Amino acid sequence: MSSKPLTGTKVFLMLAAFFGIVIGVNVTMMKLAIATLPGTDVDSPYAAGLTYEHEISAAQDQAARKWKVNAHIERRNDGGAVVQVEARDANGQPISGLKFDGRLERPTDKRADLAVAFTETGIGIYRGDAAAVAPGQWNLVIEGEARGERVFLSRNRVILN
Repeated sequence: MSSKPLTGTKVFLMLAAFFGIVIGVNVTMMKLAIATLPGTDVDSPYAAGLTYEHEISAAQDQAARKWKVNAHIERRNDGGAVVQVEARDANGQPISGLKFDGRLERPTDKRADLAVAFTETGIGIYRGDAAAVAPGQWNLVIEGEARGERVFLSRNRVILN
């Protein structure tokens, strides 16, 4: 039984190849993980923390208005969706003259978010279109502005088939 002897050079090359493969796989997995899900909801948590008190105040002001804002999403045959928002004040009267903006946000991938631009189609009724909406879970975010100030914010989970 004659075999080649195990030399220090062979051991070194085997260890270098082993650790090279392990490090290469780790670097690849790390790059893929960072590229697919950054793990943050906001770009700057520090800046979000500075505006936290303002967000609480805006939410209290919105609750005091007692507006009733209903949103309805309807799928089109071409894969898009129509979003309709109906806004009424505390007395049930339609609210006209607001500027609504919306987003369909993917809970797992911020890159798939879709903007929805609303136009007022009737008194207190606003409609917007979103093209090529994939099926699955989405967050419907609706923001209403009046005179350049945000007066309404809503975030709801919806499932689109």
